[in-house]
Amino acid sequence: MIRKLILVACLGLVATAPLFGANKEQRRLENSGVVMQEIMNTPENIPQEVIEKAECVIVFPSVLKAAFVVGASYGRGAMVCRSGEDFRGPWGAPAMYALEGGSIGFQIGGQATDLVLLVMNHRGVNSILESKVKLGADASVAAGPVGRDAAANTDAYMRAEILSYSRSRGLFAGISLEGSTLRPDNDATADVYGRKLTAREIVLGGNVQVPKSGRHLVAVLQKNSPRNESRKESASK
Repeated sequence: MIRKLILVACLGLVATAPLFGANKEQRRLENSGVVMQEIMNTPENIPQEVIEKAECVIVFPSVLKAAFVVGASYGRGAMVCRSGEDFRGPWGAPAMYALEGGSIGFQIGGQATDLVLLVMNHRGVNSILESKVKLGADASVAAGPVGRDAAANTDAYMRAEILSYSRSRGLFAGISLEGSTLRPDNDATADVYGRKLTAREIVLGGNVQVPKSGRHLVAVLQKNSPRNESRKESASK
């Protein structure tokens, strides 16, 4: 009987080994996939025509307002871009990113909030692959439209390089992130891959494999937006 109990306990440890073995950044990347799936499964989510035109998606799970600095916020998450020439291929490997900014804190209060950013064009991608960008200055940003039937062709959405969304207390909505800064988190990326890689190498290199912790996020994006429809529209004009 005792031997059987020991065997069951050992099997349980083996089954949960990936969970305990993953480091903090790998768990954050896994959680980004869970957040994206939950958002896409809600009725009022990102309009299909919007996500089909996005070249990259950045997910920041559980952004918190810092209690010791009024309005200060800090979030960490992952960016996934479409692969191939002109971002027309399937979704590629993730790079880790950090978001900082005073304006976020005033809008989300003290609640943990999930943030999703859609990068809509080449100019936006090139901007965020740099060391650090200020949203609204170095890259234009707008609160994204919500709901599958929402109109997504207004001037504000068409001009924006980045569309931003938030989810807090189960509510999903567009959110303004002007004044916040976005930068590649190279240390976190190294923790995910076990080696040093830059966001530019991952996104534009084309030869970085999706790590196990990022497969869920990539699969969710591939399922909900397998093709870059903006490139298809450009080719037909």
